[in-house]
Amino acid sequence: MSAEADAAIALLNAEAVRIRAHRMLALGLDGQLPHFRVELSKLDAAADLVVATTREAYPTLAIPFHSRWRHFVVRGENRYDAIRQSQPDRFEQARTAFDLAIVSTILDAGAGSQWQYRDFASGESFASSEGLALASLAMFAHCAFSSDLNEPMRADAVVLEQLTTEQLMRGFQVSDSNPLVGIEGRCGLLRALGKHVAASPAVFARDDRPRPGGLFDHLRGLSRDGIIPAPLILSEILHHLGPIWPSRISLGGVALGDCWRHPAIVTMDATNNLVPLHKLSQWLTYSLIDPLQGAGLAVTDIEGLTGLAEYRNGGLFVDTGVLALRDESLAVEKHDIGSPLVVEWRALTVALLDQLAAVVRAKLGSTAAELPLAKVLEGGSWAAGRKIARARRADGSPPIKIASDGTVF
Repeated sequence: MSAEADAAIALLNAEAVRIRAHRMLALGLDGQLPHFRVELSKLDAAADLVVATTREAYPTLAIPFHSRWRHFVVRGENRYDAIRQSQPDRFEQARTAFDLAIVSTILDAGAGSQWQYRDFASGESFASSEGLALASLAMFAHCAFSSDLNEPMRADAVVLEQLTTEQLMRGFQVSDSNPLVGIEGRCGLLRALGKHVAASPAVFARDDRPRPGGLFDHLRGLSRDGIIPAPLILSEILHHLGPIWPSRISLGGVALGDCWRHPAIVTMDATNNLVPLHKLSQWLTYSLIDPLQGAGLAVTDIEGLTGLAEYRNGGLFVDTGVLALRDESLAVEKHDIGSPLVVEWRALTVALLDQLAAVVRAKLGSTAAELPLAKVLEGGSWAAGRKIARARRADGSPPIKIASDGTVF
């Protein structure tokens, strides 16, 4: 393996995300970033909003981990429960949950401010992540991703790689009057997922025909005495699902996925200027913890993962003044996902979430063991970011405008 490939692999983990994000924050605190000022004096007010939001949603502080599964709950009813309970074998339950979590998470980039999904069971309409989750669950439950009508609750590689944009548009109720940002990009990701899973039977078809859920059997094989660390799950996702993402930056033949360039991050090796963030892969890792635990495995070192570099958490810091644009006119422009401004914002978000979590714990009288970052996110920072966005802007859009292709966040 080349030195460049070794350097690339060193960026495919949560520790690399955290280290470079905190380097960005240190530069910001020193006033050396081109786009944002960091005002840590305002972090306390941001934490107050997170604490209030957390107490409102979880009065007893019995907070679950941040994951995709939270979005399948409608008015207290867990829509996934019926599917899960229909399968008595716990390993097949896990494969099914992996199928759904992987497909649904890949589809969970920002929907835009105009799209909504009408849920026929309740008659209500849902936007954003909740709408995307319910739409993907409905397609999953109605055999949209299965190759066998007798086994509807699964996703098969052969179906995913042939999925059309028109099929996804129907499932997500997309029309001229109900546009979904990046619908082509989302469909392209699912086709790439199907193609890659089919071509990787050693990982995805150990105990079944090729399906994303086969990753469960691969991870179970890596566990030791029924224990698997969360950072290892992320590393395996980055290595084995990384090839599905659009090719943006590669190093030594290794695709780096959600990794971008920023001139402020200087190193003396081939990774100079590179900032790994891996948002959707970490979101997926958080979402696989529940089914792994349900199958009897213990997931450790969840704190080894980072916060998510997405616009609700990032928007919280901008809207509370923790982050301030040096040039306020840039707030009205739309920025490419790979622009230095957006990369800077996202990296600062990851590092500031670590700082925020410590302040929130202090205010709630909790320890890191009682209130890990995954619970601060759920409690939490993501919901507080959405709340303040809706208070500041009628459409609830983020304070920084992003040109999204549906494949990042």
